[in-house]
Amino acid sequence: MLQSHDAPSQAGGGLPAYLKISTTSVEPGRLTCELPVTEELLNPFGAAHGGVVSALIDHALGAVCYPVVPRGSWPATQEFKINFTAPARPGPMVAEARIVSMSKRTAIVRVDVTNGGRLVCAAQGTVAIMAPKAPPEGGPRAGPPSSRP
Repeated sequence: MLQSHDAPSQAGGGLPAYLKISTTSVEPGRLTCELPVTEELLNPFGAAHGGVVSALIDHALGAVCYPVVPRGSWPATQEFKINFTAPARPGPMVAEARIVSMSKRTAIVRVDVTNGGRLVCAAQGTVAIMAPKAPPEGGPRAGPPSSRP
């Protein structure tokens, strides 16, 4: 069951909400989310635009870290690499993320994206684990600068 510190089942706002990214499975170090590839998200050749695929991967990179980082910390993508293997066509595009390695400051995350049962890309990225900001004198600890993915 998801807790308030864990990744939400629906995107909390911004680009993930606009793209209708939903989280379908979460456990420590693993996360599955999906994005419905619709006509509006296609490139001129009828496949999901690479930026849409990248947005799904970026979302998964951070969201997979929430259940395992200290409360108040937040993940920030430092870099990721994508190997495209096939075009994603209209229908669900599913990202399966898993933490490969993690320290107090960084996580290495692998994300495989499928569409129609076919691998469309494999990605790997580095996520910085940002410590909670120091509270103002006498105030509560501050969290991330914006809402979680």
